[in-house]
Amino acid sequence: MAARAGEQAARSSVWLGGGTRRGRGGGQPSGLDRDRITAATVRLLDAEGLDRFSMRRLAAELNVTAMSVYWYVDTKDELLELALDEVFGEPALPDPDDGAGDWRTLLRALAREYRALLVRHPWVPPLIGRYLNIGPNSLAFSRAIHHVVRRTGLPVHGITGAISAVFQFVYGYGTIQGHFMSRVTEAGVTPDEYHAQMMASVGGTPDTAAVIEETRDIMDARGGATVDEMLDRDFTFALDLLVAGIEAMVERSGPAPDA
Repeated sequence: MAARAGEQAARSSVWLGGGTRRGRGGGQPSGLDRDRITAATVRLLDAEGLDRFSMRRLAAELNVTAMSVYWYVDTKDELLELALDEVFGEPALPDPDDGAGDWRTLLRALAREYRALLVRHPWVPPLIGRYLNIGPNSLAFSRAIHHVVRRTGLPVHGITGAISAVFQFVYGYGTIQGHFMSRVTEAGVTPDEYHAQMMASVGGTPDTAAVIEETRDIMDARGGATVDEMLDRDFTFALDLLVAGIEAMVERSGPAPDA
């Protein structure tokens, strides 16, 4: 019974033919379609967050009844899958059939696009891994990453590890930055104002103040006049470390047979 339930959960996806069956023929008096519903879902998630999202709230946003929305999707999960894939269509991707361009430049560009996506849509990280994430935009993004990493010269058995090193780092960095930006928005201040208030609070407590003082030289050397500059510098340096690691592994292992 448990195995059967697990199999059903794994197969449950809007992209596996089980969802959005109804409404494809159109003709609904509400004038809805799947694209309009998905776009409204993304807007609502951006504005109010994942916790507050509901089918009833979406219907109110569209000025229709909840049953009108269910004509196009069977469940809330299907709608969240659609929204997840929708935003994965935002990153600029290199042409997979274009062999020009240095892999380092392309990899850095994809990493920056992914980070920006996660920060722009802080509801995305909790959904990654919850769903299969095999919509057309997600697959195109994944394909672009694989094409670029294959060009590094790493042996084939190292491709997935390199992708994990880079893009799980970006996932973590972008997720934390997204949390920070959400908190700043809730507080009604700028990132720089929030950071100044936070540092003042931390500096006023003996235990935490001692830790801050111990790392004063690191913070000073970090540079950056604004929070955005500090975050960008840290991200760029960390990404450079990962690129250098890939280069070192390529040199250690020699050229891949199909490079």
